[in-house]
Amino acid sequence: MHTVPKYEGWMGLDPSAGQGKMVWQAYEPKQWEETDVEIRITHCGICGTDIHTVLRSGWGPTLYPCCVGHEIVGHAVRVGSQVEKGIKVGDRVGVGAQSSSCLKPDCEECSSGLECYCADMTPTYNAQYKNRNTGEVIGKTYGGYGNYWRGPGHFVIPIPGVIPSAEAAPMLCGGITTFAPLVHNGAGPGKRVGIIGIGGLGHFGLLWAKALGCDKVIALSRTNAKMEDAKKMGADDFIAIDQDEGWNKRHARSLDVIICTVSSPNMPLQKYLQLLRIRGQFIQVGAPEDRMPGFNAFALIQKGAKIGGSTIGTPKEIEDMLKLAADKQVRPWIQERPLKEANQAVVDFEEGKPRYRYTLVNEVNVNAKL
Repeated sequence: MHTVPKYEGWMGLDPSAGQGKMVWQAYEPKQWEETDVEIRITHCGICGTDIHTVLRSGWGPTLYPCCVGHEIVGHAVRVGSQVEKGIKVGDRVGVGAQSSSCLKPDCEECSSGLECYCADMTPTYNAQYKNRNTGEVIGKTYGGYGNYWRGPGHFVIPIPGVIPSAEAAPMLCGGITTFAPLVHNGAGPGKRVGIIGIGGLGHFGLLWAKALGCDKVIALSRTNAKMEDAKKMGADDFIAIDQDEGWNKRHARSLDVIICTVSSPNMPLQKYLQLLRIRGQFIQVGAPEDRMPGFNAFALIQKGAKIGGSTIGTPKEIEDMLKLAADKQVRPWIQERPLKEANQAVVDFEEGKPRYRYTLVNEVNVNAKL
């Protein structure tokens, strides 16, 4: 007989939570279903979405109380009889930013392996689980700033043994957010790729572009402050848009794919589009709380170029990403922070201090016996 663990975590009770005022308390997980997996959490990355949610309700109302964190790694302690992925109790597994979708045979997205675009896409926190047959709400989604997680096994990913848990965690959202659009848009040998913004997302973009074998990888940032870091991550060249005069003309028509991880309404989008080659693609992954800046349509028309967007990635794409990371020994730049110091870590994250991702370490669960 499985003993149901006590679910506790850092809970945001109101918008002050993002200012370092989360409260450690118990909460009730979703109803158990035989399609679920229960995970004892050892590591959880901090993502910008966490701040958008608990501090500003930037993308919609926050369902307080809310436990954020969607870069979860730990060990399976309970596996439902209908979980089809071969996961066993004791396996090291992870969960990213999506924890459910309708998974119905007649759903165009789910049936074609595009679960992250399903109309019933359920985020790993700040949402509600529903019974797939009746539509009845069976619990809220709670994230990884805690000791356990429970949810549908379809979205639980095995972690390759060679990847340390603290490094695997931020790959499950930050990593896949840049990996998926690079792969979708042909990044690889023969392609020239630009990554705008050298932060948590952008640093992953550089690592993946290099690992995928792109001919040239260009990093774009406001100043030269991160130039040396970017080159160590795989950048062949660096553009400081606030310091390098005439950069848009000097590098015009030089890139096949641009992945933009920033979302400022003041970013020089028109100049970025000048960098695209014929039929080049500008892919936005930074999720704004504000509007995108305007641009002249001839920037697209005269080159047959495109502007697109990309969300996280599917379970299959996450597995592919982790395989690439294992095969090519991709090592994200992370800093480990104790889970007990989550409030200070969130404040530091909002102030831009990570180089380049924080991973919270649940020291109690790391040292617990399986």
